[in-house]
Amino acid sequence: MLKNILTVGSWTMISRLLGLVRDQLLAAFLGAGSLQDAYQVAFRLPNMFRNLFGEGAFNAAFVPLFTMALTNKNQKEAQRFANESFSVLITILFIITILAEIFMPQIVRIIAPGFTVDKTRYDEAVALSRITFPYMILICAAALVAGVLNSLHRFGIAAAAYVSFNIVGIAALLWLTPFMPNAAWAAAWGVTLSGFVQLGILLFAARNAGMRIKLCIPKLTEDIRHLFRKMAPGIVGSGITQINLTISTIIATLLPTGSVSVMYFADRINQLPLGVLGAAAGTTLLPILTKALQNKDPNAAFDAQNKAIDYSLLLTLPAAFGLFSIAVPVISTLFGHGAFTVKDVYASALSLQMYTIGLPAFVLIKVLSPGFFARGDTSTPVKIGVFTIFLNLILNLIFMKPLTYMGPPLANSMAAIVNVIILAVILYKREALSVPIPLIKRIVAMTGASLMMCFILIAITHLFFINLPEQNILYRLFSVILLISIGGLLYGMTLHLFKVIDLRQFSIRLKKKILK
Repeated sequence: MLKNILTVGSWTMISRLLGLVRDQLLAAFLGAGSLQDAYQVAFRLPNMFRNLFGEGAFNAAFVPLFTMALTNKNQKEAQRFANESFSVLITILFIITILAEIFMPQIVRIIAPGFTVDKTRYDEAVALSRITFPYMILICAAALVAGVLNSLHRFGIAAAAYVSFNIVGIAALLWLTPFMPNAAWAAAWGVTLSGFVQLGILLFAARNAGMRIKLCIPKLTEDIRHLFRKMAPGIVGSGITQINLTISTIIATLLPTGSVSVMYFADRINQLPLGVLGAAAGTTLLPILTKALQNKDPNAAFDAQNKAIDYSLLLTLPAAFGLFSIAVPVISTLFGHGAFTVKDVYASALSLQMYTIGLPAFVLIKVLSPGFFARGDTSTPVKIGVFTIFLNLILNLIFMKPLTYMGPPLANSMAAIVNVIILAVILYKREALSVPIPLIKRIVAMTGASLMMCFILIAITHLFFINLPEQNILYRLFSVILLISIGGLLYGMTLHLFKVIDLRQFSIRLKKKILK
């Protein structure tokens, strides 16, 4: 499992790093103004549906059923189920897309009510949303094919395909911009074009793996009805993070111009560890849990879940505390160029700090949710999800005036913390989660090491890098690398002292691999 997590995580890391390059171009070309706000709202819409229908509820229901078809029946039956699911999914999403294209002005009024006071920003958001929305069909179809590959334990190619999104996005910004009204239009076309590339790569990989996914006449067979029954409640439950982020975006459109943008760039940094660790752990854990439960081996299921928690928090906790402590240097180095001003840097850094408060919770949601899905329970997460959606909305309304662009990220974080607590308590009461004392001690030690690192990094930043955003880019880059290196060394050495990890054994193994 660790190998699979590292494989998926490595490809996701490459994708996220390329995503940072893409975001740097967006920041430099568009800054944090009305045009950037319009593009971010246009991208949020298909992205939300992608997480709900593609990587969220649909995959959470599809992967266990497809895995069971492979295990209990045969490959031919699994192939038939995949083709039926693929065809029905695309048909439904095609209808949704046609309706969305027609009623896009009304949809933008709902998801960005604050834009209606600025006709230019509103018109841009409508035009850009019409360009990006078809991406939803392509990426949801790609997510289904990726689910097939994951069930076949082809985790690498499924994760690698998503790298093309950022490659196409970067190319579009650099080469399409001169032929478009502005860079936002080029970025929007890059989103949709990348969907074709990702789907093509995954279909080719599935064919090589012996699964030729193709369209057939969509039919509501008993298997598809069963899939929908599993999927329906999970539409809210598994996509809760995206729904909360969308609520935050709606609230942000009511705040001063540029709030959507500064929150977006903060969230992009926050999504780096969340995507690399949370998504990787959740993706690899679901089929492993499903198989263990199918084989009636609860101890293997407990062991897999606990390993996922351990591996995820080992890196998520220092990422959260580290990003909180050096938010200004990180935002300044990555995005403080071109039209992105020093004022934008500080605003985005404050938003990032609020996001990092909930980062461990966001990752644990990804790790704990498969505990329900693998047991065929998609209704419990939806009940928790509905509660946290309302909680997030209430907190957003409370925080929006006094905290402005810091309010929605803080509301998101607090809602995520409540979400993960409820998930853990219910799993524990159902005897579906058993966290041993040694793991609890490791988590306490990891938290202590992360806190110590955080305090030291804050002190160093305030003593030596107080005016960092005003320095040249090379100095900023050197400073961030130095701070991250110091933080990593402090964390590793503290964990070694706490006997959580053994640096000597790690160095011996690393030396052996280098010699090989």
